[in-house]
Amino acid sequence: MSEENQLKKTLGFTVALTTIIGMVVGSGIFFKPYAVFNATGGAPGVGMIAWVLAALLSLAGALTAAEIAGMIPKTGGMVTYLHDIYGPKLGFLTGWVDSTLYQTGSTAAIAVVFGIQGASLLGFEPGAYLPKVVIAIGMTGFLAVMNNLGSKTSGIIQNIATVGKLIPLITIIAVSFVKGTGNDVLTPLLGPDLNPAKAFSLALLAALFAFDGWMGVGMIAGEMKNPGKDLPKALILGMTAVGVIYIVMNLAYLWVMPADQLMLTETPAADVSTILFGERGGQFVSIGILISVFGGLNGYVFTAARSTFTLAQSDRIPFSKQLKKVNKHGVPSNATWFVFIVSSIYCLTGQYDLLTNLSTFMIWNFYILTFYGVIKLRKDQPDAVRPYKVPLYPFIPIVAIVGGLYVVISTIITQSSYALVGMAIMFIGLPVYSYYEKKEKKKLTES
Repeated sequence: MSEENQLKKTLGFTVALTTIIGMVVGSGIFFKPYAVFNATGGAPGVGMIAWVLAALLSLAGALTAAEIAGMIPKTGGMVTYLHDIYGPKLGFLTGWVDSTLYQTGSTAAIAVVFGIQGASLLGFEPGAYLPKVVIAIGMTGFLAVMNNLGSKTSGIIQNIATVGKLIPLITIIAVSFVKGTGNDVLTPLLGPDLNPAKAFSLALLAALFAFDGWMGVGMIAGEMKNPGKDLPKALILGMTAVGVIYIVMNLAYLWVMPADQLMLTETPAADVSTILFGERGGQFVSIGILISVFGGLNGYVFTAARSTFTLAQSDRIPFSKQLKKVNKHGVPSNATWFVFIVSSIYCLTGQYDLLTNLSTFMIWNFYILTFYGVIKLRKDQPDAVRPYKVPLYPFIPIVAIVGGLYVVISTIITQSSYALVGMAIMFIGLPVYSYYEKKEKKKLTES
């Protein structure tokens, strides 16, 4: 990489930790209970089991991926990991899906949620299409501008937003158990006339998106001062904290509103806050929720640009030369604007759950390959330097792999339309890769 395209190493452990917490605790915990308990027919039992299992699978995944993150501390995260482990074609496909669907789709999903909550606070009709989409695209554009001012600026925004989001979390948890009337949080397990396997699959997929985002911190490894040491530590500490917060938070929701009411509202956290604090107090907490979503959105804009930047390094996508440039602040500026444009197109759907389910399904295919990569590297490179080793090897990597396979297979069975759309987007990347591969070979032959 030429010196003019180098990213500056300015980030430390604190930014890595707050990026993980900021991206994971962004929107899911405030909005996904609706989808989880909707899937279970308004029954709390299977919903809570889904939250606990999602926490354990995400922690197992983070513990496993942290070993590779320490071994391959480069910008690009999972794109770089799979490139180095399996070769350039799979690395390219990972970057292709990451840039065209997962990172940009997740950015759009969080932006849409920001739009929903923002439009509600401004007094628009619930679910009104135009206000939420305009707010979503406008806020994504604002954060694209701010991220182009430098990774330090992005880090400062992330730190402030992470602290800010603790306010609604702590407030709701603390007051719910004091003022809540108390509802059963385990029974009934499932609503009547539902297919248990399908209900659990849908609930788990929704909960997993709420935990998603932790892998994205690997995108900033090339800008960290000591990634081999700080990145694994941030992953493990961050995901452990998030798991505890999410489980307690859902218990707090259920203590105030039963699951059959949570399933009816797209803004469960705001509704619980209104019950606890009245309309004015609920609005204050809703502003805190907006700050949390703002932090999650900033994290995705920040890391998604690094994914596109890394993909452009392969010179196998259109406009690679432009997308791999960095500006005077050491930021991949054109890649950031690419993220804004693609995510804005996704925002036009106005559908939070559609975008999250589609992106979650696709990314877990690559997560499985990353988890298996730990086992492969242990065999292929037994003497390599590993600043961190996954504990209880190979048990934890196997748990992560089996959990990932369940997510992928059950989605193919129960939500085949999402699987087909996601796979179609991925396979479009193959002719793109082949075209540039042949072009490169022809250039080498002619020279």
